[in-house]
Amino acid sequence: MNNYILPTYNRIKLKFLHGKGSWLYTKHDRYLDFSSGIAVNCLGHSNKILKNALQSQSNKLWHTSNLYTISEQEKVAEQLCKLSFADKVFFCNSGAEATDGAIKIIRKYHYENGNKKKKKIIVFNNAFHGRTLTGILAGSNESHREGFLPHAKSTGGFVRVDYGSIEAIDKAIDNNIAGIFFEPIQGEGGINVADVNYLKEVRRICNKYNILLALDEVQCGIGRTGKLFAYQWSNIKPDLLTSAKGLGGGFPVGAVLMTNKVAKKMNFGSHGSTFGGNQLACAVALAVIREITKKNFLKKVQDYGFFLKEKLEVLKLNYPMIISSIKGKGLLSGIELKIPTDTFCKLAREKKLLLVPAANNVVRILPPLNVKKNELKIAISVIEECLKEVS
Repeated sequence: MNNYILPTYNRIKLKFLHGKGSWLYTKHDRYLDFSSGIAVNCLGHSNKILKNALQSQSNKLWHTSNLYTISEQEKVAEQLCKLSFADKVFFCNSGAEATDGAIKIIRKYHYENGNKKKKKIIVFNNAFHGRTLTGILAGSNESHREGFLPHAKSTGGFVRVDYGSIEAIDKAIDNNIAGIFFEPIQGEGGINVADVNYLKEVRRICNKYNILLALDEVQCGIGRTGKLFAYQWSNIKPDLLTSAKGLGGGFPVGAVLMTNKVAKKMNFGSHGSTFGGNQLACAVALAVIREITKKNFLKKVQDYGFFLKEKLEVLKLNYPMIISSIKGKGLLSGIELKIPTDTFCKLAREKKLLLVPAANNVVRILPPLNVKKNELKIAISVIEECLKEVS
């Protein structure tokens, strides 16, 4: 077959025909999907509730324009605000767009307050914020920037510091800093978790210098850690937060959540999105939120997260020459390996388990949030088989 697709992905030679729950099916085999479209399919594949929401809405109205009132959008925004710190929501189509929007809003806030020199934003090593020009400058992967920038030393107005170091942030603060933007749990960067005290200290710094705290919860949000948003494990509140991936359960939708203090600096025409928050996307997003916030749903994610971590820690003890550490929170887990992650993921795939690599030699484990306990046991068993083989 001729391939007319731009080869920006080194695609694995698997073609899935359908999926159900935690499983994906080719013509001849089935695979336990513990990558979930990289934390996207939060309710698994072919979820009946999401299918019904999509079909019901598709029979009424797909898309108009943000020039008009969209009641489905208003319902999702209301739920997101009631369940979080936020007062207002801007809808877009992806995590990358949410990143761009959040960065624009941070700078616009200070501009409208008369602080036009406050444009720099502190970001972090091992960060990933999407593949737009702004996103690759905010992210730390240099290979993502090669050949795309007007000059090699472009910083985009970002100041990069070490993740987890309050001292590094203090040193980076000057009169031109507008905000701090980071992931409470770095996904692509290797499942690096910011502890509660670190979040508190970053919030304190932002308050002290009157700068904005923006959190990227594209991967770690929407129930992935056992709370709707990862920041909710602490008692801090950000000024902005980006969301996508799990928000649509597989349907493209993104959002920027913000406080009234920030929102009132964005006026008519200051930002926009043609497809952002249309009727189809919001019908599915509303179904996702309602399902994830049902009684005991997130408690079960927490319980299964503890179960998974406990089993992985046992494997670490049994295979110390292969596993360096177990990382993560809830059903956002990582195994830091002493062997190449591609090798390990390939071996798991041969045993019909789908995992996804991250930076710094970490393999991510991202099952659907409604995964069955028996499926967790199957995955642990396969991972142990792989460890035995490589040892």
